[in-house]
Amino acid sequence: MQPNIHPVYDVLNVTCSCGNNFQTRSSLGEPTLHIEVCSKCHPFYTGKQKIVDTSGRVDKFKQKYRNLSRKVPAEKPSDAAPAA
Repeated sequence: MQPNIHPVYDVLNVTCSCGNNFQTRSSLGEPTLHIEVCSKCHPFYTGKQKIVDTSGRVDKFKQKYRNLSRKVPAEKPSDAAPAA
């Protein structure tokens, strides 16, 4: 490997908006990083679903398809005679 071509890989303190703090390593070059979502508050890891709906799209979808029922087509009679 060539010397002096790799970035500095230092310890980084990460702070989430939920208050969780942890350390990792990064070549970012700054000692701290502020994030909005981490593994302690992300819905995938916590099992809690959060629907962010700013324009009412989810409600419009539910309202549009509320009365739609799944229709199963009726069986058509066969033209062929049953084998004896």
